[in-house]
Amino acid sequence: MTGIMQMLIGGSTPAAPATIVFTSSQSYIIPPGLTAINYLVVAGGGGGGSSSGGGGGGGGYVVGSSYPVTPGQTLSIAVGGGGAGQSSPFSFGLQGSTSYIDSISTGPIAVATGGGGGAGNGTNNPGPVTGSGGGSSNGSAINPGNSPQGNAGGAAPSPTSSAGGGGGAGAPGGSSPAPNSGGVGGSGSASPISGTPTYYAGGGGGGGSPAGASGGLGGGGAGGNTVATAGTANTGGGGGGNLSANAGATGGSGIVIIKW
Repeated sequence: MTGIMQMLIGGSTPAAPATIVFTSSQSYIIPPGLTAINYLVVAGGGGGGSSSGGGGGGGGYVVGSSYPVTPGQTLSIAVGGGGAGQSSPFSFGLQGSTSYIDSISTGPIAVATGGGGGAGNGTNNPGPVTGSGGGSSNGSAINPGNSPQGNAGGAAPSPTSSAGGGGGAGAPGGSSPAPNSGGVGGSGSASPISGTPTYYAGGGGGGGSPAGASGGLGGGGAGGNTVATAGTANTGGGGGGNLSANAGATGGSGIVIIKW
Protein backbone atom coordinates (compact mmCIF):
# COMPACT_ATOMS: atom_id res chain seq x y z
CA MET A 1 0.00 0.00 0.00
CA THR A 2 1.56 3.26 -1.15
CA GLY A 3 2.60 5.58 1.67
CA ILE A 4 2.03 2.96 4.36
CA MET A 5 4.64 1.06 6.29
CA GLN A 6 3.03 -1.99 7.88
CA MET A 7 4.72 -4.13 10.50
CA LEU A 8 3.09 -7.30 11.79
CA ILE A 9 4.41 -7.88 15.30
CA GLY A 10 2.80 -11.28 15.70
CA GLY A 11 0.67 -13.70 13.70
CA SER A 12 -0.17 -13.52 10.02
CA THR A 13 -3.88 -12.61 9.88
CA PRO A 14 -4.99 -9.01 9.21
CA ALA A 15 -6.21 -8.55 12.80
CA ALA A 16 -2.97 -9.78 14.39
CA PRO A 17 -1.20 -7.15 16.55
CA ALA A 18 0.11 -4.49 14.16
CA THR A 19 1.39 -0.94 13.89
CA ILE A 20 0.56 1.00 10.72
CA VAL A 21 2.30 4.30 9.97
CA PHE A 22 0.75 6.74 7.49
CA THR A 23 3.00 9.38 5.96
CA SER A 24 0.56 10.47 3.24
CA SER A 25 -3.19 10.97 2.95
CA GLN A 26 -5.25 7.94 1.89
CA SER A 27 -8.06 5.54 2.85
CA TYR A 28 -7.72 2.49 5.05
CA ILE A 29 -10.21 -0.38 5.51
CA ILE A 30 -10.45 -2.00 8.95
CA PRO A 31 -9.48 -5.68 8.58
CA PRO A 32 -11.54 -8.69 9.73
CA GLY A 33 -11.57 -9.38 13.45
CA LEU A 34 -10.54 -5.87 14.53
CA THR A 35 -12.86 -4.06 16.96
CA ALA A 36 -10.70 -1.32 18.57
CA ILE A 37 -7.62 0.76 17.75
CA ASN A 38 -5.10 3.02 19.46
CA TYR A 39 -3.91 6.05 17.50
CA LEU A 40 -1.50 8.98 17.31
CA VAL A 41 -2.31 11.96 15.08
CA VAL A 42 0.23 14.78 14.58
CA ALA A 43 -0.41 17.80 12.34
CA GLY A 44 2.13 19.69 10.25
CA GLY A 45 4.44 22.11 12.05
CA GLY A 46 4.34 25.86 11.49
CA GLY A 47 6.86 27.73 9.36
CA GLY A 48 9.46 30.00 10.93
CA GLY A 49 9.30 33.78 10.66
CA SER A 50 11.93 36.18 9.33
CA SER A 51 13.28 39.61 10.40
CA SER A 52 13.65 38.73 14.10
CA GLY A 53 11.59 35.68 13.22
CA GLY A 54 10.12 33.40 15.85
CA GLY A 55 10.25 29.63 15.51
CA GLY A 56 7.26 27.77 14.13
CA GLY A 57 4.99 25.95 16.55
CA GLY A 58 4.85 22.17 16.65
CA GLY A 59 1.83 20.54 15.05
CA GLY A 60 -1.15 19.54 17.16
CA TYR A 61 -0.62 16.24 19.00
CA VAL A 62 -3.61 13.94 19.65
CA VAL A 63 -3.63 10.40 21.10
CA GLY A 64 -6.40 7.93 21.83
CA SER A 65 -6.82 4.32 22.94
CA SER A 66 -9.38 1.54 22.57
CA TYR A 67 -11.44 3.45 20.04
CA PRO A 68 -14.22 1.13 18.74
CA VAL A 69 -14.15 0.23 15.05
CA THR A 70 -15.94 -2.29 12.81
CA PRO A 71 -14.39 -4.71 10.30
CA GLY A 72 -14.87 -3.33 6.79
CA GLN A 73 -15.19 0.25 8.05
CA THR A 74 -13.36 2.78 5.83
CA LEU A 75 -11.15 5.34 7.52
CA SER A 76 -10.05 8.50 5.76
CA ILE A 77 -6.51 9.42 6.81
CA ALA A 78 -5.11 12.93 6.24
CA VAL A 79 -1.47 13.80 6.94
CA GLY A 80 -0.88 17.56 7.10
CA GLY A 81 2.06 19.30 5.46
CA GLY A 82 4.33 21.77 7.19
CA GLY A 83 3.71 25.51 6.89
CA ALA A 84 6.05 27.56 4.71
CA GLY A 85 8.48 30.11 6.07
CA GLN A 86 8.19 33.57 4.55
CA SER A 87 10.42 36.56 3.96
CA SER A 88 9.65 40.28 4.08
CA PRO A 89 7.19 41.94 3.65
CA PHE A 90 5.03 39.01 4.83
CA SER A 91 7.59 37.89 7.33
CA PHE A 92 5.46 35.66 9.61
CA GLY A 93 5.52 31.90 8.92
CA LEU A 94 2.44 30.05 7.74
CA GLN A 95 0.41 27.58 9.78
CA GLY A 96 0.89 23.85 9.24
CA SER A 97 -1.96 21.77 7.83
CA THR A 98 -4.42 19.60 9.74
CA SER A 99 -4.02 15.83 10.18
CA TYR A 100 -7.00 13.63 11.00
CA ILE A 101 -8.66 10.23 11.11
CA ASP A 102 -12.23 10.35 9.82
CA SER A 103 -14.88 7.73 9.15
CA ILE A 104 -17.59 7.92 6.51
CA SER A 105 -19.90 5.91 8.74
CA THR A 106 -19.29 7.53 12.15
CA GLY A 107 -17.69 10.94 11.51
CA PRO A 108 -14.40 12.42 12.82
CA ILE A 109 -12.34 10.23 15.16
CA ALA A 110 -9.33 12.49 15.83
CA VAL A 111 -8.32 15.91 14.46
CA ALA A 112 -4.96 17.61 15.07
CA THR A 113 -4.59 21.28 14.08
CA GLY A 114 -1.46 22.61 12.37
CA GLY A 115 1.27 24.40 14.30
CA GLY A 116 1.27 28.20 14.20
CA GLY A 117 3.73 30.16 12.11
CA GLY A 118 6.51 32.06 13.85
CA ALA A 119 6.00 35.82 14.04
CA GLY A 120 8.20 38.08 11.92
CA ASN A 121 9.24 41.73 12.14
CA GLY A 122 6.97 42.25 15.14
CA THR A 123 3.87 40.89 13.36
CA ASN A 124 1.90 37.70 13.96
CA ASN A 125 -0.03 35.68 11.42
CA PRO A 126 -3.70 36.49 12.19
CA GLY A 127 -4.68 32.91 11.47
CA PRO A 128 -6.90 30.45 13.38
CA VAL A 129 -6.13 28.65 16.63
CA THR A 130 -3.17 26.32 16.16
CA GLY A 131 -1.58 23.20 17.62
CA SER A 132 1.31 25.01 19.33
CA GLY A 133 1.85 28.73 18.94
CA GLY A 134 4.70 30.16 16.92
CA GLY A 135 7.37 32.21 18.66
CA SER A 136 6.92 35.94 19.16
CA SER A 137 8.96 38.58 17.28
CA ASN A 138 10.36 41.84 18.56
CA GLY A 139 7.55 42.67 20.96
CA SER A 140 4.63 41.02 19.15
CA ALA A 141 1.93 39.30 21.18
CA ILE A 142 2.51 35.78 22.50
CA ASN A 143 0.88 33.13 20.33
CA PRO A 144 -1.23 30.80 22.50
CA GLY A 145 -1.34 27.06 22.05
CA ASN A 146 -4.45 24.98 21.41
CA SER A 147 -4.60 23.07 24.71
CA PRO A 148 -4.35 20.11 25.09
CA GLN A 149 -2.85 19.75 21.59
CA GLY A 150 0.04 22.17 22.12
CA ASN A 151 1.63 25.04 24.04
CA ALA A 152 2.27 28.75 23.58
CA GLY A 153 5.20 30.26 21.74
CA GLY A 154 7.98 32.06 23.56
CA ALA A 155 8.11 35.81 24.19
CA ALA A 156 10.41 38.32 22.48
CA PRO A 157 10.75 41.67 24.31
CA SER A 158 10.81 44.95 22.41
CA PRO A 159 12.54 47.22 21.37
CA THR A 160 15.43 44.81 20.93
CA SER A 161 15.59 42.54 17.87
CA SER A 162 14.63 39.23 19.43
CA ALA A 163 12.65 36.09 18.64
CA GLY A 164 10.87 33.51 20.76
CA GLY A 165 10.95 29.78 20.19
CA GLY A 166 7.89 27.98 18.89
CA GLY A 167 5.81 26.03 21.38
CA GLY A 168 5.94 22.25 21.41
CA ALA A 169 3.43 19.56 22.32
CA GLY A 170 5.22 19.00 25.63
CA ALA A 171 6.36 22.50 26.66
CA PRO A 172 6.03 26.20 25.75
CA GLY A 173 8.62 27.86 23.54
CA GLY A 174 11.54 29.57 25.21
CA SER A 175 11.69 33.36 25.50
CA SER A 176 14.48 35.35 23.89
CA PRO A 177 17.21 35.67 26.56
CA ALA A 178 18.97 38.77 25.16
CA PRO A 179 19.01 41.27 22.26
CA ASN A 180 19.53 39.68 18.83
CA SER A 181 18.94 36.22 20.25
CA GLY A 182 16.33 33.51 19.86
CA GLY A 183 14.46 31.39 22.36
CA VAL A 184 14.75 27.62 22.16
CA GLY A 185 11.90 25.58 20.69
CA GLY A 186 9.57 23.89 23.16
CA SER A 187 9.95 20.16 23.60
CA GLY A 188 7.52 17.84 21.89
CA SER A 189 5.77 14.87 23.50
CA ALA A 190 6.99 11.27 23.41
CA SER A 191 4.73 8.44 22.27
CA PRO A 192 5.55 4.70 22.59
CA ILE A 193 2.95 3.71 19.99
CA SER A 194 5.55 2.56 17.44
CA GLY A 195 7.45 0.47 20.04
CA THR A 196 10.25 2.83 21.04
CA PRO A 197 9.20 6.12 22.68
CA THR A 198 9.60 8.80 20.03
CA TYR A 199 9.19 12.57 20.34
CA TYR A 200 6.86 14.47 18.03
CA ALA A 201 5.74 18.09 17.53
CA GLY A 202 8.74 20.02 18.85
CA GLY A 203 8.86 23.79 18.36
CA GLY A 204 11.28 25.57 16.06
CA GLY A 205 14.06 27.71 17.49
CA GLY A 206 13.97 31.50 17.19
CA GLY A 207 16.36 33.39 14.93
CA GLY A 208 19.48 34.92 16.47
CA SER A 209 23.03 36.17 15.97
CA PRO A 210 25.61 34.77 15.41
CA ALA A 211 23.44 31.63 15.37
CA GLY A 212 19.82 30.89 16.13
CA ALA A 213 18.46 28.83 18.99
CA SER A 214 18.02 25.08 18.89
CA GLY A 215 14.71 23.43 18.04
CA GLY A 216 12.76 21.34 20.53
CA LEU A 217 12.86 17.55 20.82
CA GLY A 218 10.45 16.13 18.29
CA GLY A 219 11.74 17.51 15.03
CA GLY A 220 11.89 21.25 15.73
CA GLY A 221 14.27 23.04 13.34
CA ALA A 222 17.02 25.35 14.59
CA GLY A 223 16.75 29.10 14.15
CA GLY A 224 19.36 30.96 12.16
CA ASN A 225 21.09 34.25 11.51
CA THR A 226 20.74 34.00 7.72
CA VAL A 227 19.75 30.34 7.20
CA ALA A 228 17.28 28.44 9.40
CA THR A 229 16.63 24.69 9.59
CA ALA A 230 13.38 23.06 8.51
CA GLY A 231 11.31 20.92 10.85
CA THR A 232 11.89 17.18 10.42
CA ALA A 233 9.49 15.43 8.06
CA ASN A 234 6.78 13.26 9.65
CA THR A 235 7.33 14.63 13.15
CA GLY A 236 5.22 17.79 13.02
CA GLY A 237 8.24 19.83 14.15
CA GLY A 238 8.16 23.61 13.67
CA GLY A 239 10.56 25.36 11.28
CA GLY A 240 13.33 27.57 12.61
CA GLY A 241 13.03 31.35 12.49
CA ASN A 242 15.53 33.73 10.89
CA LEU A 243 17.04 36.86 12.42
CA SER A 244 17.65 38.33 8.95
CA ALA A 245 15.07 39.16 6.28
CA ASN A 246 15.73 35.78 4.65
CA ALA A 247 12.78 33.41 4.83
CA GLY A 248 12.22 31.28 7.89
CA ALA A 249 12.30 27.52 7.46
CA THR A 250 9.39 25.23 6.57
CA GLY A 251 7.70 23.15 9.25
CA GLY A 252 7.87 19.36 9.21
CA SER A 253 4.99 17.31 7.86
CA GLY A 254 2.77 15.39 10.25
CA ILE A 255 2.10 11.69 10.78
CA VAL A 256 -0.75 9.30 11.67
CA ILE A 257 -0.13 5.97 13.41
CA ILE A 258 -2.71 3.28 14.18
CA LYS A 259 -1.98 0.32 16.44
CA TRP A 260 -3.87 -2.70 17.74
